[in-house]
Amino acid sequence: MHFLFVLAALVLLFNLYATLDIILGTRKMRKLSDIPPLPEHQQPPVSVIVPACNEQDTIEPALRSLLALDYAALEIIVINDRSTDRTGEVLRKIKTDHPRLHILEITELPEGWLGKNHALHQGAKAARGEYLLFTDADILFAKSTLARAMAVMIKEQQDHLALIFKNIAKGWLLNAMMVDAGGGLFFLFKPWKVSDPRSRHFIGVGAFNLVRKSVYLQIGGHEPIKMHPIDDIMLGKIIKRHGYRQECLSGYDFLTVRWYASPRKMIQGLMKNIFALYNFRVCLVLAAILMIGAMTILPVWGALFATGPAQLCFALAVVTRLASSAYGAIHTAATLWIIPFSLLTPYINIYIILKGMVTTLHNRGIIWRGTYYPLDQLKKTRSSHKCLTPGTQPDP
Repeated sequence: MHFLFVLAALVLLFNLYATLDIILGTRKMRKLSDIPPLPEHQQPPVSVIVPACNEQDTIEPALRSLLALDYAALEIIVINDRSTDRTGEVLRKIKTDHPRLHILEITELPEGWLGKNHALHQGAKAARGEYLLFTDADILFAKSTLARAMAVMIKEQQDHLALIFKNIAKGWLLNAMMVDAGGGLFFLFKPWKVSDPRSRHFIGVGAFNLVRKSVYLQIGGHEPIKMHPIDDIMLGKIIKRHGYRQECLSGYDFLTVRWYASPRKMIQGLMKNIFALYNFRVCLVLAAILMIGAMTILPVWGALFATGPAQLCFALAVVTRLASSAYGAIHTAATLWIIPFSLLTPYINIYIILKGMVTTLHNRGIIWRGTYYPLDQLKKTRSSHKCLTPGTQPDP
């Protein structure tokens, strides 16, 4: 019983620490709404790069929001990456109304590249702007988003800026999963610390990665991570590890996306790259599952079946987790009805992690957008980016 009490106390302390860390950390993050837009006469050329592979349902509203940006020196490049649906047709229709839209067609994927990474790399090679904005084909921008972001880049001499987006998908369980996933990523990456050059923390967001082009070229573009499924975060890692300046702001209301359409779609979407988050190491996956179980599942069962002080600690840990879920719901403008569903999400998370690992190992690779990528090549990219020395700055 003494061991159970010690375990329960440790679980409670960890949950309190994680909850306070996220709450205090997110409160430190600056909001894009607090940044005045950069005046037009100060705006340097920016190239927006949008990869599109079978995006017929989302590409048009996303592009029209980009075309409506209040930013004069703007180049928009869309890469139609081997789409087999109506994406190409939609792009040609938009270009009829907006001739300044640049469309690159990719019909074949070179060996040794992930499709999205290759598309981004090719788009960057064609870009003429001094700054590159990598975004996705389902992101909706407010008109002043880029002008505000560029104000941060110019006035603070930043090299890389990431923005946290707002999810607009509906559904209690789906939003509970998203809040849980977002909280886990925030706790792991701590975006409020990335601006500190002494911190090893880094960030990258696929919805909004704004990079100085000279920096992008110095780090080798997407070449060092050409086979990494988590391209956005790894791009941020390389930039930070080379000693460049990095910042992350809250872009809610300026950057929105329907992240996933349903819990099933989210599970399928995360399974393809979740093993990569753990560097394709089984030991790290097992450690993560053990941690999730001990910190989120055990407290519920302990509160039900333990006795005495141990039961009290477990119950307080559950209350802390529910409070964390409530904060996440308020912070992301989700309904508070997601709170009870946060008790189910740990089981889903474990399923995603296990299924993603087992499927990748069984297939000896991943299947993404209909293309198979061998595990041995994915691991090579993992090994290559680990060779980067933290805190080093290449010659300009």
